[in-house]
Amino acid sequence: MIWGTFSPAHIISLIFAALVGFGLHFLLKHRSDRTQTIVLGILSFSGIIAIIYNLLAWNSPLEYLPFHLCSLGAVVLPIAVFTKNKVLSNLLLLWSLGSYMALLLNYAVAEAELFSPVFCFFYFPHVLECVIPILLFTLKRSSLDARCTLSTVLITFTAFTVIHFINLGLNAYCMNNEILDYAGNIIQVNYMYSIVPENPLLALFYSIVPYPYWYMLLCLPVAAVYLGVIYGVHGMVKKVKSK
Repeated sequence: MIWGTFSPAHIISLIFAALVGFGLHFLLKHRSDRTQTIVLGILSFSGIIAIIYNLLAWNSPLEYLPFHLCSLGAVVLPIAVFTKNKVLSNLLLLWSLGSYMALLLNYAVAEAELFSPVFCFFYFPHVLECVIPILLFTLKRSSLDARCTLSTVLITFTAFTVIHFINLGLNAYCMNNEILDYAGNIIQVNYMYSIVPENPLLALFYSIVPYPYWYMLLCLPVAAVYLGVIYGVHGMVKKVKSK
């Protein structure tokens, strides 16, 4: 069966992703800190395993370097789990948004067969990159702190800017040296989608600001609203509990 986009299989997979989060929370909430660290630590390496798989499986490592937001999150996630670092944990709240969008707008792998290697190495790491950052807070392994918003934005903006120039450099290198992919086309990368949009939401942003790099800055208001809702709701809950 093909996974599809907003097909019954796709919708069920989104529901299952939420159930994974709830299941892990209730499984671990009464366990020791050591047990939580072991379980979440093991699961947190799924994204890194997927990165290695993609680097090896497609014979085109330049196109599968860990420079998308989800891949960056996959690298940071084990560090956050084992160190309980508050800055990294709050950073992953934003970076996990990339995994949410990847699961929701799964166009790149929509034609994959369910439970094929392509599906498994895409779906399960993204699910865990969505739920583990939330579990860091629901299991009280870290604390939500709106003061981390500045560090979250600065780290994200810096990473995006650096990766945009990596895109430009790699594309120029591949063009000048005629580095080809498996289909015989010159490799052109688009990490963090800084060059062109690759889904309908980013295409909308590009229609408003039709310039590489700059159009992605329209994600900043989206990030601000997303983080504002999370920290706002958390603040209201704290006030209610304090009363």
